[in-house]
Amino acid sequence: MLVLVAPGQGAQTPGFLTPWLDLPGAADRIAAWSDAIELDLAHYGVKADADDIRDTAVAQPLLVAAGLLAASALGDVSPGAVAGHSVGEITAAVFAGVLDDAAALGLVRTRGLAMADAAAIAETGMSALLGGEPEQVIAHLEGLGLTPANVNGAGQIVAAGTAAQLAALAEDKPEGVRRVVPLKVAGAFHTPHMASAVEALKAAAAGLSPADPVLPYVSNKDGAVVDSGDEVIARLVGQVANPVRWDLCMETFAARGATALIEVCPGGTLTGIAKRALPGVKTLALKTPDQLDDARSLAAEYSAA
Repeated sequence: MLVLVAPGQGAQTPGFLTPWLDLPGAADRIAAWSDAIELDLAHYGVKADADDIRDTAVAQPLLVAAGLLAASALGDVSPGAVAGHSVGEITAAVFAGVLDDAAALGLVRTRGLAMADAAAIAETGMSALLGGEPEQVIAHLEGLGLTPANVNGAGQIVAAGTAAQLAALAEDKPEGVRRVVPLKVAGAFHTPHMASAVEALKAAAAGLSPADPVLPYVSNKDGAVVDSGDEVIARLVGQVANPVRWDLCMETFAARGATALIEVCPGGTLTGIAKRALPGVKTLALKTPDQLDDARSLAAEYSAA
């Protein structure tokens, strides 16, 4: 059984969109999406530096656009489940038929702007912790006033909070944690610091007309398979200020018999976690179009009949 997944913020790197724009029709699609959301996706995906694409208002639409472009290039596959990490959930909503491209890009543009505004209220950020027992790590974080914003599985938890709280964490690691790695994001996402963004996204979501998923859509909230389009959208809104439980998503993949996982562009983060948490599952991270033939072969071998 194939799982198709989309990465979240922090996966972007300078120039990562460049080779994808050489595909037939890709540059025209990116140009049309750019006009629709008033953001030059080609510029940010090709020419912008790391600081420019770290901007939440830029990174989020750029990631969704790249994921949609890669999935389109991949062609007709039949995954047994789809999911996305954080903003990647919007990309996955397109995979599942809940939203079309235009609705997804409009929603993620609002999300990115609203989360950037929320992040500007106070100096906040996120750091990944590698190693340690989850229960002990989470208790330690809460003792420092931090939120376990991403519980990713495979020995990785991401803490989010103020700059001062993260500095305290760097000086006082939980027992068993090998490293604390600051992430290239500009805010404490998936925490109460994002409350104002939830309200903005709720207003934007009210204008959507979602369809029910045509593929099993696995939610970040609790790893549940959601079969209502309205519920998918409600979860996308609430997710902004609540933790991502990618560990539970992977438990659902395993329970449903996952044997292969493809991560769309810019792939790497989620396949890295899957290699540790889902032993025996074949993985492929789509980084460039040169990998499309391998991805199609894997999809053909493991897609649902």
